[in-house]
Amino acid sequence: MNGNPTDIENTRKLGFGLMRLPKKLLAIDIEQTKKMVDMFMEAGFTYFDTAHVYPGSEDAIHEALFERYPRDSFTIATKLFVPAALSEGMAKKQFSTSLKRLGTNYIDYYLLHCIMENNYKKYEKYHLWDFVQEEKAKGNIRHVGFSFHAGPKLLDQILTDHPEVEFVQLQLNYADWENPKVTSRANYEVARKHGKRIVVMEPVKGGALANPPEKIRKMFRDYAPDMSPASWAIRFVASLDGILTVLSGMSNIEQMADNLSYMKDFKPLNKDEQEIIHKAQKIMGASAVIPCTACRYCTKGCPQQIPIPDIFAVMNKRIGSGQLEESKADYEKLTANGIKASSCIECGQCESVCPQHLQIIELLKECRKMEG
Repeated sequence: MNGNPTDIENTRKLGFGLMRLPKKLLAIDIEQTKKMVDMFMEAGFTYFDTAHVYPGSEDAIHEALFERYPRDSFTIATKLFVPAALSEGMAKKQFSTSLKRLGTNYIDYYLLHCIMENNYKKYEKYHLWDFVQEEKAKGNIRHVGFSFHAGPKLLDQILTDHPEVEFVQLQLNYADWENPKVTSRANYEVARKHGKRIVVMEPVKGGALANPPEKIRKMFRDYAPDMSPASWAIRFVASLDGILTVLSGMSNIEQMADNLSYMKDFKPLNKDEQEIIHKAQKIMGASAVIPCTACRYCTKGCPQQIPIPDIFAVMNKRIGSGQLEESKADYEKLTANGIKASSCIECGQCESVCPQHLQIIELLKECRKMEG
């Protein structure tokens, strides 16, 4: 890579998303994370993405990256999540806490995190747009952006009100391109209208596009037998104009190796490949699976401690591929501690923080079918 990796115009198009790091028992597997970091850096990539609210992630990347590589050889993105703060002071303290955990005196890419209809006013109320600009002026932040989980109207409003923002992190993938709940295409077009570079999150839709329906897998195999389904998803968004980088939440060495195999010498989708993606979009539009990306924002505040993403994953085996017996057995194993879909008290906390805007309460009612 030529030039300074902190240059917003100079980042290569694969970012290491650190929300789903490999686990050893219940803890992050630091040794495997180190190997993945080494593979990523040796291939010439430099963009690492974490957040204050990703459990253990900032501490883990301090050990796997910051203690082992020169600070100017990579870039780090982390985020401030206002729903986790009870006051303006608590919100702003997330920044200093991130600096301490990471062991650095500046952040390359700092984001106001997970802005949605039900929380964007709180970012204004706590003066956080001014706060990040003040920290940037001090040299503590190099580039300011925000991650977004709402519609194009609000995105246009925010970018109009805050033209100082340098980049936007959006959920873009071929399955959600025309999804009315995610509005990938419309959000992308708004960001580009404002001249903003885009960091892509959920390009593989929480792993769902790494294992799409068989019809899609067959189309991919017939055209390019050696290309993984995930590679199609990541190359689709990386081929768009204005992309700063595409985040992939890699959880093991195999995923890292696969991503590097086609992104090290990235080639945009050609005309034939674009047409195959269009066919895949039509198939995905008819899918009945629950579009949960397993971000787990819903589980932290659940008073019943229901493993909602895990229940949805099991349910998707049932409704996505008809695996009735396997899904029932998996559900019984998952809920052996007595915490089931039927444990839901319908408080709505999960729905208030879901980036996918899923009707979780109603979906959990559907999941009760596996209890019979």
